[in-house]
Amino acid sequence: MADLRLEELSATTIVAVNNMSLKPGQEQYLAPVSYGIAATVVNPQTSWQRVVLEEDEVVGFVSANFDTDFPQEHFRSVLWRINVDADEQGKGVGRFAVESLIDEARARGMGHLHVIYEAGEDGPQAFFDRMGFSQVGETEYGEVIAEIRL
Repeated sequence: MADLRLEELSATTIVAVNNMSLKPGQEQYLAPVSYGIAATVVNPQTSWQRVVLEEDEVVGFVSANFDTDFPQEHFRSVLWRINVDADEQGKGVGRFAVESLIDEARARGMGHLHVIYEAGEDGPQAFFDRMGFSQVGETEYGEVIAEIRL
């Protein structure tokens, strides 16, 4: 795999993000991309959205939020969304995106990073476990809250 790099989500890259494919069964664990992008409009000061590029091709997307004033701790430093094109999964794109996000969280002085996801057979739990996240709770909707200490 060539060198990966991050770039801020833009009008140029948003179409490619919307056209990324998923492996069968993954669609039930991923809200439409427009949900994640809406966060930028609602919280432009705290939202962090990047595309992962390999050369000039968008191969992944990661969205997070950093808000030290949020009442619930697990929303103060949170990975909202990560998706990697189906053909690029298993090649280190997701790891690169999460490690880059962890670096950003550290640079902002955060002591942890949370992720919230739906558990299930084809869900993202194994990936987050490999990345070092540990389950710390559950949302009122039954989603898993996991955390990595920085």
